[in-house]
Amino acid sequence: MEPDATRPPTPGEAFYARTFALITLLLLGFLLYQILLPFFGPLAWALFIAFLLRPVHAWLTGKLRGRASLSAALLTFAVLLLLIGPLAGLSAAFAAQVAVLLQYAQELAAGRTAEDFANLASVPVLGTALAWFQDTFGVSLAQIQGWAVEAARTVLQFLATLGGRIFIGALGTAIGFVLMMFLLFFMIRDGQQMVATLRELVPMTAGHRARLFDHLAAVIRAVFYGTGVTALIQGALIGIGFAILGLPAPIVFGVLAALFALVPLAGTPFVWVPAVIVLIAQQRWWAAIFLLVWGILVATMDNVLRPVLVSSRAKVGTLTVFIGVLGGVSAFGAIGLFVGPLVLALVIALIRFTLELRHAEAAEAGAAALPAEEARAGRR
Repeated sequence: MEPDATRPPTPGEAFYARTFALITLLLLGFLLYQILLPFFGPLAWALFIAFLLRPVHAWLTGKLRGRASLSAALLTFAVLLLLIGPLAGLSAAFAAQVAVLLQYAQELAAGRTAEDFANLASVPVLGTALAWFQDTFGVSLAQIQGWAVEAARTVLQFLATLGGRIFIGALGTAIGFVLMMFLLFFMIRDGQQMVATLRELVPMTAGHRARLFDHLAAVIRAVFYGTGVTALIQGALIGIGFAILGLPAPIVFGVLAALFALVPLAGTPFVWVPAVIVLIAQQRWWAAIFLLVWGILVATMDNVLRPVLVSSRAKVGTLTVFIGVLGGVSAFGAIGLFVGPLVLALVIALIRFTLELRHAEAAEAGAAALPAEEARAGRR
């Protein structure tokens, strides 16, 4: 005998229905995770680029009289040209300059600059620090020079291995790059409909959903512009400073400065401070002063660029970026530089937004209960 459809479910039946729905949802979520995991990198890059191109796509679609597919195809082709040409050239230049740095490190190891290194002892602050280090640990300047040269050679050999692939490798293998471009077309064309569908699934009122998605979009822009663009600008300026002074491999050091700028507690000084020390050791005083001032200006530029590029409502904390960058790179690779801070920032934003909603609802409930309390007090 079939159960009466009009009868409300018993507690046991309701519990079974909820349990079955939860297990089914978890199983489908796990299977979906397994399906999408191999494509996470290309998918994440496609989503990221499509989000940044959304205003351009809307403008171009209007110019093309509503032909969204043509607009998406043109933008995808433009992204392909912008990525392949400049990145291939930059990657080749990076690899060539790493080879120059390796030769320079070998010259250091041969003792060509031993006298220059010894000149550091005559610099007031550095000389005192070196003297303390020698007295405390019982090492000589020659030993310190050997350690510094060996460390530099190890780092440069590592860069020589990865340098030629660092940019294209950030987007994955060749197959991953093709897949990213394929996905990018659909993300650009259908991204607005995907977001609208996702918005309908959020169990909130229309006004609250709009506020939530607007805030999350602001967080995404904050992570990209406040972290990524700022790091690129700082890296480019450090590379320009090295080129002005005729230092070797300005592209390599510019890339390294951009990578260090992504880590809040590191920053560009990890790149230009050793260069200042080398210039002092070579008694190039004016060059050392110029690079010191230039590096300080670039390092403090972070405090100027972030407020300009990021809205005050969507600020991303230093701790969030630090943990997000380290954990993101460890979990997701190159895309983790942006995905890690983004995920943490979105979680924090959701928690903050939920608390704001609860406080607002509590205030509304208190305001609604006040007239009733006053009415009861009046009857007494």
